[in-house]
Order: sequence, then C-alpha cells, then structure tokens
Amino acid sequence: MTDLVTAAMIVIGDEILSGRTKDKNIGHLADMLNAVGIDLKEVRVVPDEEDEIVAAVNALRARYTYLFTTGGIGPTHDDITADSIAKALGVPCDYDPRAYQLLEQHYAARSLDFTEARKRMARMPIGASHIDNPISLAPGFTVENVHVMAGVPSIFQAMLDNVIPTLKTGIKMLSATVHCPLGEGTIGGPLGAIQKAHPDTIIGSYPKSHENGAFYTELVVRARDADVLETVRAEVADMVDQLAAKTA
Repeated sequence: MTDLVTAAMIVIGDEILSGRTKDKNIGHLADMLNAVGIDLKEVRVVPDEEDEIVAAVNALRARYTYLFTTGGIGPTHDDITADSIAKALGVPCDYDPRAYQLLEQHYAARSLDFTEARKRMARMPIGASHIDNPISLAPGFTVENVHVMAGVPSIFQAMLDNVIPTLKTGIKMLSATVHCPLGEGTIGGPLGAIQKAHPDTIIGSYPKSHENGAFYTELVVRARDADVLETVRAEVADMVDQLAAKTA
C-alpha cells in the first residue's frame, strides 16, 4: 500500500528498565500517530549505553518511515542520546550555535550560570534541525528520519505537537467494535478463519469480565477501507450470533 506510513519508537533510559520511572510516552505517541494515519509498528526500550542505542537506531530507522526517540538529552553524564544518534548516522556531534545561544540567553535571564552540564543540552548531530521546546526551552532535534525528544512527558508532548504537522501522513485506520458474550476459547477458531480470509484487516480480541466475574470479549475490526470494514464487521457479528445461539 503506497499510502502506508510507519513509525517506530526507542525509549532510552536505565530508569525505565529498572522500574523507577513509568513510561507515559508510548501511549501518547501511538494515539497521536494513529490520528494522522501513521502506524506505530515497534517500540524498543534500551539502556543508557551507546552501543545499544546505536544498534537500535540503525535497525529501526532503516525499517520504518519515521523513528522517534525519547530520553537522554538532558544535562547529566548519562544523557548520551545526541552522541549516540550522531554515531549511528556517521556524523559529528557538536554544540549547535542556535541552541547554544538560546540556552545561554535563557540562563542569563534567570541569573543562572551556563554550566558545562547545561551546555550539553545544546549538543546535536551536525546538520540536525531543531524541535522547539516551549516548556523548558532546550530543543530536541530531527536528523534524517529520526526525531529525538525529551523523556519528560509534558516536554515530549509539547515537542511532538511541533513534529506532527511536519510528517507525511497516511490513510487513517478505521475501527468497529463487536460485543461478544462468549470467551476467546469459544470464538478463537472461527475468528481466526475470518481473519485469514481478510488479510487487509486487523481483528483484535480483548477479553473482559463483568462485576459478577463472567467473561465476555470485545472484538475490534480495523481496516483502512470503510466498505471492507463493514463487510468484516458484519461477518464477525454474524459469527458471534451463531455461536451465542448454540450455547444458549
């Protein structure tokens, strides 16, 4: 499908892997991309280790239309994302003149020293363009198809708002939900047959339970074509009705 636009995400940080920090950015990115017809296909969480970041960046930037990273662009010693991205792309990493000036003026206006640690936030791969940060000023950056943003959720969300309008978008995925009073064990076979017959759709099965403990299933059909969506939705609904009648 020529209009298919895909993306991947790398979440960078030992604090995520240790459980000290709970990620809040994956779901937000998925929601925002889905809204403009971009499929988030893969997410990796990697430690603050250059080799791991480089390997993940090179694997994913080649596989998908866009790659988004979060975390590791702050002022501390373990904020190594800028250097790692530069190494992955084979370009130098240095102070970006405009970012340096913005931050220098920002800290001067607050009567704070522009320390070596704070200067680190102005470092980017040579040739990168800024992703504006309206909250704490220190910019993220874009280089080739890689968008590098902060891990702090409020800053990430603000940066992403500036990135989304610049992206190539695809055909939005449509969805329809079919309520099923039966468990997955009952519907699994017939549902799999419908999915196999319609490879241009995605059928999700989500088990749930009532307050009394009884199980039921929500079936979600996804497709980019409205007619295809309705055809498969009708088949799934008919399957549910037939199986429910047999078990009544």
